[in-house]
Amino acid sequence: MSQGSYIDKVLDRFGMKDSKPGDTPIAKRDKFSLKQCPNSDLERTEMQKIPYASVVGSLMYAQVCTRPDIAFFVGVLGKYLSDPGFQHWKAVKRVMHYLKRTKGYMLTYQKSDNLEIIGYSDSDFAGCQDNKCSTSGYIYMLAGGAISWKSAKQTLVASSIMAAKFIACFEASNHGI
Repeated sequence: MSQGSYIDKVLDRFGMKDSKPGDTPIAKRDKFSLKQCPNSDLERTEMQKIPYASVVGSLMYAQVCTRPDIAFFVGVLGKYLSDPGFQHWKAVKRVMHYLKRTKGYMLTYQKSDNLEIIGYSDSDFAGCQDNKCSTSGYIYMLAGGAISWKSAKQTLVASSIMAAKFIACFEASNHGI
């Protein structure tokens, strides 16, 4: 399953069809917070001219349907839909550059006599700069391809890396059951 033509349409719609392809959706050094939201009416007015919510919505659609590789980044950038700053916009454009390079990525499944569901989970620890919440993620695979995935901020504030990983495993297990 592929969304190559959808990604082409999104790139065209937001004027990035001729942009340079990118290697990664977000750089390791990138950190996002509410401090990067506009601080003045002038900045807010400038950001209102940018279709941030529309682009993030388009990325969400791609992520939900066939692109688990961008789930974490879309979740992080989606937190700033109501008041995005220029750094958030630059990050969204970087994800779009990445999608341009990887638009041919697709979910593939292999014929198998042993249909075993395999799940993986992970988390960061206190990755949210604003409230120190961790992010959990999981993916379930069947026949060599992803069938279900999620990346979301944890509802509890974990007190350690192990606690964050335990919460992620618990959430993944609940989904698996």
